[in-house]
Amino acid sequence: MSKRLVSIVIPVYNEENILETAVANLKKDLAEFSDDFDFELILAENGSKDNTLKKGEEISAKDSFVSIFHHPEPDYGLALQAGIRRAKGEIVVCDEIDLCLPEFYRDTLKIFKEGGAEMVVGSKRAKGANDQRPIGRRFATFILNMMLKILLGLKGTDTHGVKAFLKEPLMPVMDKCLVGKDIFASEFVIRAERAGIKIAEVPISLDEKRAPSINLIKRVPKVLSNLAYLFWNIRIKNSDRK
Repeated sequence: MSKRLVSIVIPVYNEENILETAVANLKKDLAEFSDDFDFELILAENGSKDNTLKKGEEISAKDSFVSIFHHPEPDYGLALQAGIRRAKGEIVVCDEIDLCLPEFYRDTLKIFKEGGAEMVVGSKRAKGANDQRPIGRRFATFILNMMLKILLGLKGTDTHGVKAFLKEPLMPVMDKCLVGKDIFASEFVIRAERAGIKIAEVPISLDEKRAPSINLIKRVPKVLSNLAYLFWNIRIKNSDRK
């Protein structure tokens, strides 16, 4: 029986110092799944001011497991979407370079082997999760999730961070998404819920290894603007039903 290909897409921004070690550790962690799955890693470099792109190209030249492309502006959501479109795998994992949690891959690939879902969301708030980030970050996640529930009807416990999905049924959902930046992840999950996609959540353990690259306070106005835009398009215009 042929192996299923898993495409791992990771947006990278100013990650020159950790990129090589993170890629090596991820590849090592994936070895336990090699009986059933093959993997490709797509790095979506977006607007870095350091040598992230050059470092990624050096890694890619040595290892066919890795590819990298350049997205001209620092936009996590748009870079992630571009990487997803490049993915060759039946299964796509959207990860972060400083996460790459082996337990998420273990739980998620088991779910896909058993046909238990079309999308799996790694939740920081599901029962059994262990969120060790600073209290301010946890509170921000709580507030965002409450706003997503109230404004956009979110049914799950989390939308941000690591997730995986079957590419074929989820591409039409992604094609309807309207926003980039961090809010793309939330829009994608909410549109998947509204499209009747079968979604599973798995709890994750999360410890912030470094400060976020973008100041949390500076992100608030853009997040609020995007939420209002999505509320109009999803709940008022009902654009996901068209």
